[in-house]
Amino acid sequence: MTVEGLPMTVPAADLPARVRIHEVGARDGLQNERATVPTQVKAEFIRRLAGAGLTTIEATSFVHPRWVPQLADAGELFPLVRDLPVALPVLVPNERGLDRALALGAGRVAVFASATESFAKANLNRTVDEALAMFDPVVARAKAAGVHVRGYLSMCFGDPWEGAVPIPQVVRVCRALIDLGCDELSLGDTIGVATPGHVTALLTALGEARIPTAALGVHFHDTYGQALANTLTALRHGVTTVDASAGGLGGCPYAKSATGNLATEDLVWMLRGLGIDTGVDLGRLVATSAWMAARLGRPSPSRTVRALSHKDLQDPEEQ
Repeated sequence: MTVEGLPMTVPAADLPARVRIHEVGARDGLQNERATVPTQVKAEFIRRLAGAGLTTIEATSFVHPRWVPQLADAGELFPLVRDLPVALPVLVPNERGLDRALALGAGRVAVFASATESFAKANLNRTVDEALAMFDPVVARAKAAGVHVRGYLSMCFGDPWEGAVPIPQVVRVCRALIDLGCDELSLGDTIGVATPGHVTALLTALGEARIPTAALGVHFHDTYGQALANTLTALRHGVTTVDASAGGLGGCPYAKSATGNLATEDLVWMLRGLGIDTGVDLGRLVATSAWMAARLGRPSPSRTVRALSHKDLQDPEEQ
């Protein structure tokens, strides 16, 4: 239930005034669902997320349907939402995916790299360097078309096959993605094993490699309950872009130990208490996640959604 004046705002001097939330629920959140989510439901989900104040909403992925069947409708979905007044990045695994995205008017794309050889093989059937070579023309063509490019880097903090991932190994691939022309990087804790000290060490090493903090985002999974602690650590290091998934949806189809993403509502609750602006209407966001949870047939894993969802919380679309 809601209580007036909570959370109490207590700012901290070492934190940014504003954080941009990169919402991944419609793509990363839904890609691992067993049952097919209808295209119209996905489109409505994105519209409601935009209505809640989220300004960057990852819409879908132009990957071959054989690999991620849940996103096979990318070509049908994107035209339904592309006129929304928000950024709608899409994943493009290769030049064919880029062709499809550009043909539909996508203004932001993302490539998905790996810091480890094992995950590169599982996810892309390539070595790390072979994957980077594949991304080279994708990034170059996207930039030539005036399209913003995000580079995802998975397994930055640990790998289910290889275990600990050396920080210099992560820095090398980050440097390579920046050199390809990526505008920003998302550092992925794909299996949720990061801890605050590890986050600090990696961000410090990236700074020493002259990779600007302004170009970095963080993407934490909450497998061991560390996602908010890790996020706060990244904010104190100067990071201002945080990936999160409405309702805590998501995982990774190629890493079976990857559980849900950091819930957007849990993130917004923490940031609100710290006096950090996100532009997000928490009530509308909670209602949106509760709406989607009902369509998926299960309760939301987000603690904030569970705490704030009650019979008096009306669906903003029905008011």
